[in-house]
Amino acid sequence: MQPLGYTSVPALIKYLRHAEHLGLDPAATLAAAGIRPEDLADNGKRLPSEVHERLLGHLARTSGDPLFGLHAARYVQPGSWSVLGYITMNCATLGEAMSRIAPYEKLVGDMGVSRIEADADLVRMVWSCRHQDPLIRRHMVENVLASWLLYARWIADMQRSPREVWFEHALPAETEIDAYEEVFGCPVRFEQPCSALLVPLDYLVLPLRQADANLLRTLEEHALALMAGLDDDEPLPQRVKNALRLLLKDGLPRKERVAEKFSMTVRTLQRHLQNAGTSYQQILDELRQELAEHYLLRSDLPIQDIAFYLGFTESRSFHRSFKAWTGQTPGEFREARRHG
Repeated sequence: MQPLGYTSVPALIKYLRHAEHLGLDPAATLAAAGIRPEDLADNGKRLPSEVHERLLGHLARTSGDPLFGLHAARYVQPGSWSVLGYITMNCATLGEAMSRIAPYEKLVGDMGVSRIEADADLVRMVWSCRHQDPLIRRHMVENVLASWLLYARWIADMQRSPREVWFEHALPAETEIDAYEEVFGCPVRFEQPCSALLVPLDYLVLPLRQADANLLRTLEEHALALMAGLDDDEPLPQRVKNALRLLLKDGLPRKERVAEKFSMTVRTLQRHLQNAGTSYQQILDELRQELAEHYLLRSDLPIQDIAFYLGFTESRSFHRSFKAWTGQTPGEFREARRHG
């Protein structure tokens, strides 16, 4: 059975706020889930996802609200998603904010995985829940999709709705579809191929009211540092990539320094990476390309600054490498993607 992982404390606060609104005793709620009050005082704390399940299961059964997860979404705030919430808030457009969810959602917890699928004149924002208990899964999925929408309305300062909302599960017997459509403001369909918000393409260019490019860059650097600290269960190539992501900020790291982080010699590290079907240089190139494309498309940084951030000693080396990776110079890539 796949381990459930962890959930960040801020992700649980929505449930507790709704429970308080319904008049449930906070002390009894925490006791039922095995949560100590002091656990909630540290926003950086991560609790086992079994605790998340116990909390949500208890509230779903005792609250008297058959749509507890859906209704708890009204308490979503930037901090509900840890640093990811503040990252999305500082993006320039709604589309940019949506694109940030998948790379950083592990900071919120291991509850599920999101993806964006393009389809004609809309995109599907899909969320796949990792929890298997049907009751927990339903409340969690409904909470996530409703939270996405309510938060998007707030950061974009608009009241638009998706074209449709899909849920994999069936309409619960004790509920009416009107209750869902009141929250989402659009048709809601059950027993669908995935759980998703179906968003018209023109929503992606909606400007966000609090965009700040400089703060966004700082927040993303902080998020990358946090991500690198959550990789104990990741394969070695991913852990090497995370280590390089942090070390690149101080210039191109020596292989010995990376190997030391894993208590290995360079030769041992290279052998393990070879057994995993990759190499140190391949991981470094993949990371540099990923970060280069990120900075070229999502920042106005000069190309020579991007080269420096990626550990290149001169712009010419960066230009040669980037053209080998993509077939375009950095300037051509930036121009084509932004105006293509």
